[in-house]
Amino acid sequence: MCPLPELRQLAAQACGKRARRKDARPGELLDAALALFVEKGFAATRAEEVAKRAGVSKGTLFLYFSSKEELFKAVVRENISGRFSEWNTELETFEGNSADLLRSCVMSWWERVGSTKASGISKLMMSEAGNFPELAAFYQEEVVQPGNALIRKVLQRGVDAGEFRNLNVEYGVYLLLAPMMFLAMWQHAMKPCVSPTETFDPALYLQTHIDNLLMGLAVRPAAPLPREL
Repeated sequence: MCPLPELRQLAAQACGKRARRKDARPGELLDAALALFVEKGFAATRAEEVAKRAGVSKGTLFLYFSSKEELFKAVVRENISGRFSEWNTELETFEGNSADLLRSCVMSWWERVGSTKASGISKLMMSEAGNFPELAAFYQEEVVQPGNALIRKVLQRGVDAGEFRNLNVEYGVYLLLAPMMFLAMWQHAMKPCVSPTETFDPALYLQTHIDNLLMGLAVRPAAPLPREL
């Protein structure tokens, strides 16, 4: 017969395991949802599939998220929009010049978002936004607008410091976004179809793009005045 103290210890261990498992569930559900949303799209993903992949019941999923729409929003916040505060702090405390900051922002995006499953959210929104206007509005407010504002800050920093030529920063934002959107599409649409013999290095592509962009942003010396005859 198991002594009482040992029974209590076993019970405490079991309780601790259940508590840890309960704490882990939201994260496991978000990971499963992200994978399925990227693989199948929002419309085709069913709540039952997310729950099954996370190893819980459908009822458990709805204990944490009231609907599939709320689950999607939580996925976006966990992987992208919830990190803007951190990224803004990094921008504001960056001590290098604006060219280095721009390069750091783009390459950090690739490491933290672009090369991960989270970049598939951009492709998903481009393909399904028209069918889910509420989610499109949510994504616009929580991802697109803050993301554009972050890039504007980088460009304006360079202009104000005299490191970049004066430009329309509102449209300059899209010069940086274009390669990012291309890579999001490449990762989740084109890459699986590319022949194994073909090579494409996303980091090298981004570095090449930044090099060319910085040349275009560079302040040019004033043209010499024409000599009088």
